[in-house]
Amino acid sequence: MVMCVCSSWAGSTQLAKLTFKQFDAPFTLTWFATTWNCLFFPLYYIGHLCKNPERQTPRQRFRECCRFFGDDGLTPKVFFTRIAPFGLLWILTNYLYLQALRKINTTDVSALFCCNKAFVFLLSWIVLRDRFMGVRIVAAILAIAGIVMMTYADGFHSHSVIGITLVVASASASALYKVLFKMVLGSATFGEAALFLTIVGSTNFVFISFVPVILYFTHVEYIGSPEDIPWAYLCGVAGLLFAFNILVNFGVAITYPTLISLGIVLSVPVNAMVDLYTCGINFNTVRLIAVFIICLGFLMLLLPEDWDQCIIQLSTKLRKRDEPAEGGGEAGAATGLSWRGRTRTSMSTFAH
Repeated sequence: MVMCVCSSWAGSTQLAKLTFKQFDAPFTLTWFATTWNCLFFPLYYIGHLCKNPERQTPRQRFRECCRFFGDDGLTPKVFFTRIAPFGLLWILTNYLYLQALRKINTTDVSALFCCNKAFVFLLSWIVLRDRFMGVRIVAAILAIAGIVMMTYADGFHSHSVIGITLVVASASASALYKVLFKMVLGSATFGEAALFLTIVGSTNFVFISFVPVILYFTHVEYIGSPEDIPWAYLCGVAGLLFAFNILVNFGVAITYPTLISLGIVLSVPVNAMVDLYTCGINFNTVRLIAVFIICLGFLMLLLPEDWDQCIIQLSTKLRKRDEPAEGGGEAGAATGLSWRGRTRTSMSTFAH
């Protein structure tokens, strides 16, 4: 699962970078990839038919999942107040990320985007009144320090500053999306999440389709003839992003959320290796330190809330395990019998 998340995220980033060499239209690519979200609920319903013995019709399943939006279901008021803002944040996050790829290399973009974990913590602490944790404050400080060092690594040139600003804005929009979702909608089941993402994709297709048309006729994003469009690249980027969103949103059914987050941070060294062999990027000392402390801050944010208690309990267990070894002779043999007895009890209790 970790490798799937890592490969889908790193692959979509690298392929998007290649796409812009032939198709310099980041908003059109954002619109095209977001439209693929329409497939979430149909795929979920197919899984529902295969898994559940009590099969519901698509309309029944749709109405049941619509209860997530309130007692009245999906109404125009709910759509414009609870769904449309998240659709805009989704498009803004992806568009700013793709724009940043046009300015700076994929390693810097993927590393800086990891700061969204720190932004989520800060917003949750301020808005949702989540528990204060000193280690996460340190992680947020490391993320901010990494952003400054990343800017310094390129000598504060306007081109790199714009790219860094874009990806930090993308990470901020992503964090705002997650915090607002938790505050406004709360937690969702797999069916409710699939329906929500499908509505976001459908809204993008119905209401945002005029924007790429306007950008085309104003030559802001001039595409040329349909034959010039690299459909393989576009479908590749959209497909990888779709796979990544499936793994992130529904992968918790088969693995821990921490492992999914670990797959995201592992995409940074993967992108670095690809950039090193394809773009000849210069990894100076400042850039390496910046990437390292951003990734370190990301990993620190993955620590559970009771991480300090876990460390204390682990050290206590290790000390108790080493204590019998200090004795000798008959005492050691007696202690060994006692430990084997506890091991059998523990195993039987766990099996039960």
